Amino acid sequence: MNDLILILLGLFPVLAIVAGLHDLATMKIPNWISLLLIVGFFPVALMVGLSLPTVALHVAVGLLALVIGAGMFALNWIGGGDAKLIAAACLWLGVGGSGAFLLYTGVCGGGFCLLLLMARKHVAPVMGAAPGWVAHLMQPKGDIPYGVAIAAGALLAFPASEMMTRFSAGL
Repeated sequence: MNDLILILLGLFPVLAIVAGLHDLATMKIPNWISLLLIVGFFPVALMVGLSLPTVALHVAVGLLALVIGAGMFALNWIGGGDAKLIAAACLWLGVGGSGAFLLYTGVCGGGFCLLLLMARKHVAPVMGAAPGWVAHLMQPKGDIPYGVAIAAGALLAFPASEMMTRFSAGL
């Protein structure tokens, strides 16, 4: 049973990585990633022993993140896929893990943005025939694929999450 739970817990980091890579290559985060995270949360939460009130708190945190993300999307600060991925991550991380997730995401996002801006200025002119997605990424005033930072923040916050703590305590 623990092997099955561990495999299902792996859904979160795997899908976070897929989302970050997809955003890096296409500047889009597909809806199916966030949907799989939402659907996958409930059986995993119950399998690791989260109580129904705790699951409800996780849902409330996810919904709050979605509302805030929708507002940020409306202000054109982030993309719609970013807002949905943040909400799905907050669902998995709950009250205790979402603060760390948002902090890690902000720090990783700032570092990634600086790195990308430097690459656009110094590396892009000498790149030659780069693949299409790299050329698009290197556009001087192009968008920043923030899904990369969201994925990094999720990966950094997940090991200390209540879901992982509950799983570890049951070993």
